[in-house]
Amino acid sequence: MRSAQKAATPPQPVAPAVPAGPAPVLIIDALGRKCPIPIILLAERIREVPIGEIVAVKADDVAARTDVPAWCRMKSQDFVREEILPRGWAFHIRRTY
Repeated sequence: MRSAQKAATPPQPVAPAVPAGPAPVLIIDALGRKCPIPIILLAERIREVPIGEIVAVKADDVAARTDVPAWCRMKSQDFVREEILPRGWAFHIRRTY
């Protein structure tokens, strides 16, 4: 008897990367900076973007993963998403006021 052979599954097409939201109007580069510098830079510069627009903070200090969302809650700003970068993360925040 012959053993059943599995049919080769054709490779699935790879969908192009789709942005997960609106592009940031301002990108704050805090890579290589330790806590609390990413938050200080965000607090100083968020008013540079119009209300309703997005600011992104790039950071590689693991503390930023909790600090940025916590700052957004305390300051009534909208934490939109966390994007994984080759080095660190980009935290997207929508200015609400």
